Amino acid sequence: MFTLEEKVGQLMMVGFEGTTLPDHIQRWLETGRIGGVYLFARNIESPAQVKKLIDDCHTVAKYPILVGIDQEGGVVARLREGFTESPGAMALAASGDTQLADDMAYIMGQELLAMGINWNFAPVADITHNIDNASVGTRSVGMDKEQVSTFVQAQISGFQRAGVIATVKHFPGLGKTSVDTHDALARISGSVDYLYEQDLVPFRGAIDSGVDCVMTTHVMFEELDNNHPATLSPIVINKLLRTDIGYDGAVCTDCMEMNAITNEYGAAESAILTILAGVDMVMFSHTQERQKIAYQAVLGAVKSGRISEERLDKSVSRIQNLKDQYAIKNRPSLDIIASEPHKAVAQKAANAGTVLVKAGEHFPLSSDSANIVCIEFSTRVISDAVGAGPRDGFMEKLKAQNPSADCHIIDPLTINDSVIEKVLKLVESAETVILATRNAHMLDKQAELAQTIITLSKNTILVSLRNPYDAGILGDADTIICTNGDSTPSLKSANDAIFGLYTPTGELTVTLS
Repeated sequence: MFTLEEKVGQLMMVGFEGTTLPDHIQRWLETGRIGGVYLFARNIESPAQVKKLIDDCHTVAKYPILVGIDQEGGVVARLREGFTESPGAMALAASGDTQLADDMAYIMGQELLAMGINWNFAPVADITHNIDNASVGTRSVGMDKEQVSTFVQAQISGFQRAGVIATVKHFPGLGKTSVDTHDALARISGSVDYLYEQDLVPFRGAIDSGVDCVMTTHVMFEELDNNHPATLSPIVINKLLRTDIGYDGAVCTDCMEMNAITNEYGAAESAILTILAGVDMVMFSHTQERQKIAYQAVLGAVKSGRISEERLDKSVSRIQNLKDQYAIKNRPSLDIIASEPHKAVAQKAANAGTVLVKAGEHFPLSSDSANIVCIEFSTRVISDAVGAGPRDGFMEKLKAQNPSADCHIIDPLTINDSVIEKVLKLVESAETVILATRNAHMLDKQAELAQTIITLSKNTILVSLRNPYDAGILGDADTIICTNGDSTPSLKSANDAIFGLYTPTGELTVTLS
């Protein structure tokens, strides 16, 4: 069916700039030179625009293609405004309700399918080991391997029930390192017993439940393979994943343009090595030149015999199976996207996943409470994996509840003496300070100012909007609420809780320390 050039193309998934189909992507689709496209927020304007973009891809493609996206929910969501936002994995798990997690994944999957997206790079099966891991955080279910496994399987069920490929990631687990693979190669040394006892448990559960795809991590596990990160390691993929665990389904890489790969190996050699290691779909998400280099390198390796045609054919077969199984036949209407029933489930999930860690004497507030000051720290992207999210959405929702509240947003990276002086004057005169933090445990100046605010305030309501660990270092606040992520529904949940519209019942899935 395929020429040799087309077989190599089936193993390539690429990203691109813009909201319309670029000329070079059109050429590659027309000639069967890529097997799929990978969408980011930079490609998104509206549901109708995305649908047209994908339809254009399908129309010109010589062969059926796969269209992928990272739509985990929570802090990693390429589709936000105009779409149903889901709370992230940690919030879903804090609810304790696996059916709610399944339903939320089904809703996200249905909205993807309505636009023609048939591959979602979710859920995350990484266990939280290191609170300083900037790329994991609330993307993880939590610390307990069995709870992680249970909720990962629930999300897989929802995505695949909706007709979308689910991808469990990042094999064999990246939660133990503090190094972000977007920035550099992460290494984990010492015994890997924890992998078998802890990190592999959710992946085994996902595979046993029939997950469609496994995504690899760019972390090097020195005890397993001291020469290659997992993505490039035949020991990790061919031996551990395929032979020891017995998984024979599709395997894809994380983006091969992360510095962990680019700085160490380059596009050509990394593309060859990952296929030799056992990967089926190689993803270059950004750069046309690197995409060209990777394709030519793999084609040359097949022609020279470094990659056998038998090896190539196995990957082509696995990719074709995905295309056959997830061919889009009964596409839902765009009308379901951000529909009221979908948003209602998302809000239910956000409410259920919000945690009241501590309730003070003056909690909750009334809607007519006077002399409230709100200090909201804006999002600062601490990892390329994690999106910025709503910049000041919490403050906007607070003003809707209590219009007289005096609200201010602070950029945590531009805190100086002038900012501190202004904030402390506001705090000294307030009856209640609502303090909304984002990742203060990793941003020293934010943590220091937040602690000073709590010390000076008559009554402080701390809302930890991203990682809940802020509550661990700022435990002197009178009231503490953790939303486990700052998706739009979670911002509403926090405000509704502050003003007594409901009482949070979620339970933390990590330890505060």
